[in-house]
Amino acid sequence: MSEQDFFDEGELVGVLTTQPLDRVLDYKAPEGGCWLGAFVEVPLGPRKVLGVVWGKGRGDWDISKVRAVIRALDVAPMREEMRLFIEKSAQYTLTSLPAMLRLATRAPGLSDPPSMRKVYRLGAGEPDRQTDARKRVIETLHEYGGLSFTLKELSELAGVTSSVVKGLVKQGVVAEEEAPRDLPYPKMDPEYGRKELTDDQEAASARLREGISSGTYGTTLLRGVTGSGKTEVYLEAVAECLRQGRQALVLLPEIALTAEFLTRVEARFGTKPAEWHSGVTMTERRRIWKMVGQGGVEVVIGARSALFLPYQNLGLVVVDEEHDTSYKQDDGVLYNARDMAVLRSSICGARVILASATPSLESWANADAGKYERLELTSRFGPAVMPDMQAIDMRAEDLPGSRWISPSMQAAVRSRIEKGEQSLLFINRRGYAPVTICRACGHQVGCDHCDARMVEHRFLKRLLCHQCGESKPMPEACPSCEVEGKLAPVGPGVERLAEEAQELFPDARMAVLSSDLFGSARALKEGITAIADGGADIIIGTQLVAKGHNFPLLTLVGVIDADLGLQGSDLRAAERTFQLMRQVAGRAGRSERKGQALLQTFQPEHPVIRAILAGDEEAFWKAEAGERRHAGVPPYGRMAGIILSSTDVQEVFDLGNALARNDGALREIGAQVFGPAPAPIARVRGRHRVRLLVKADKAAPLQAAVARWVGQYKLKGDMRLAVDIDPQSFY
Repeated sequence: MSEQDFFDEGELVGVLTTQPLDRVLDYKAPEGGCWLGAFVEVPLGPRKVLGVVWGKGRGDWDISKVRAVIRALDVAPMREEMRLFIEKSAQYTLTSLPAMLRLATRAPGLSDPPSMRKVYRLGAGEPDRQTDARKRVIETLHEYGGLSFTLKELSELAGVTSSVVKGLVKQGVVAEEEAPRDLPYPKMDPEYGRKELTDDQEAASARLREGISSGTYGTTLLRGVTGSGKTEVYLEAVAECLRQGRQALVLLPEIALTAEFLTRVEARFGTKPAEWHSGVTMTERRRIWKMVGQGGVEVVIGARSALFLPYQNLGLVVVDEEHDTSYKQDDGVLYNARDMAVLRSSICGARVILASATPSLESWANADAGKYERLELTSRFGPAVMPDMQAIDMRAEDLPGSRWISPSMQAAVRSRIEKGEQSLLFINRRGYAPVTICRACGHQVGCDHCDARMVEHRFLKRLLCHQCGESKPMPEACPSCEVEGKLAPVGPGVERLAEEAQELFPDARMAVLSSDLFGSARALKEGITAIADGGADIIIGTQLVAKGHNFPLLTLVGVIDADLGLQGSDLRAAERTFQLMRQVAGRAGRSERKGQALLQTFQPEHPVIRAILAGDEEAFWKAEAGERRHAGVPPYGRMAGIILSSTDVQEVFDLGNALARNDGALREIGAQVFGPAPAPIARVRGRHRVRLLVKADKAAPLQAAVARWVGQYKLKGDMRLAVDIDPQSFY
């Protein structure tokens, strides 16, 4: 930083706080002065709040009433590129600056002064006797690979009292040490675990390393069939980034993927990287946040929010499974991590790698237009080959109405069990059944707070609302007519499928993989590891199983309802069905054994089903691109969703109608407004929801027009208005 970036004591500075205010506030620089970008504690009314020195003060306030910054925090100042990223992402998503700053300061204890603390790690001793509680403590320390924990964290992770940990300390089984609260991470060695690459992989790796060496921004779409070794290829780009002395970020779509991935990274670079997601302890989150800003972290593996960490020298961002819908945050700040990764990298001169076997149409179109470089991996690594894909025409199957696994599928599963191989039966529905209906009066059991049907979860013996999380016991009698014994499940869910499979294959070992059946990320990781080690003959799974897991014994994938995603009005329905089916099928035959994928469908002639079976992905993307281009919708047009919500249904429709009538700001740019209309799920958590959809040309200045349009109205009462630029979901 230059001297011009330093503010002397008493000089006016503008501070952006994390509070929901519409402006930067003036304060006097603290004793000793402060740098531009400094994280500071400032008084706001009777409270002390966190903020960042955003620039010079405006001076439009009575100077005698301007208060002083309480203190500058002992953390690295926010770099100019980070402030620019926050401003540009706020402009793009039409989000307030304070809300964006909150995303960038999501670590506890940032205002705490540096201090020492007692930490606990695995010691060298052996316990005099083994108990279940002691065993859990030791297993927890082993699982986290030598990390240190506070007493509270270790006790909570292991599910024991602090006295159990203290007892192990006395015996030397657990070591108690004084340590600084935040330490740098061990250095990673880019030469440590280099692997022999195939010719295809080496060619792609060389192109990526060349891009990293240039030190300039660029985005590459790394497309490779499932099992082609995309991970090994982009880890070579990470290695090159380390050689250049820069930091790398790898984004993953699911916490469940991190355990296996961290092991691979450690095997490649000799030590574990930093891990950032909701399952990380608060102590570790603060340490990562501070060390990232000081350059004490070289590689971060994280969820989408890891994009907002204060990197000192970011050189590479990898978005693995870049097509995955979980990269779009659909509450709070509405942003797509894939797009924000490109924006952030363009500001700081970093490279972006978008990796996927089935890219999003947006990324495919950017590569097709020459905006992104495109690299292809066309064959599986080693002896593995792509699975055979076939449709089971359900119109020709003799199947009772209460059954879902066809005779053809049953025969294929039995064949795999006899060979000692695994089968995966996939359905993209959680729970036992999507609807519970009364056969006496026809009532469908719904949520009390949402316009959504409650889903029976038989394993939990409860009904759950998948919109708001409301839960209640499965009733004996119908809530409407009060007749007992007439409530019946309608349609299949993953639990019902598991029940049917157990009846058909009573001697087979079953494993059900569904996100709501695991109490913690740790339990989910353990379940996945057990399956990979051969702990099940049949895996029953939801969308969770499509995301990067490697089961060496899995040779059959059976998709129970391949038509499920083809229904509805979502413009991305065909794309998502294609991606999901290809990703699920790609779980089969990832080692030496040949795999097979069977799709149960009532529409084998549907263009999407035919494209999946043919394996001609390029033809599918071209056809889908042609339809989107003709309709003028993303990625060949622009869209914005407006979501209004209130506890008063009349107020929410009145505002929606007023917006639709007064759309002059949008007509100026040639945009169209559709709606207002009730959202497909029109009430969530007691709030009525109305949507409007704005459609504009690709080159239209959409954000500015939408800002002027919605800015006409001041929201009253509990009315809320959210703008979703580039909506991925229309619920």
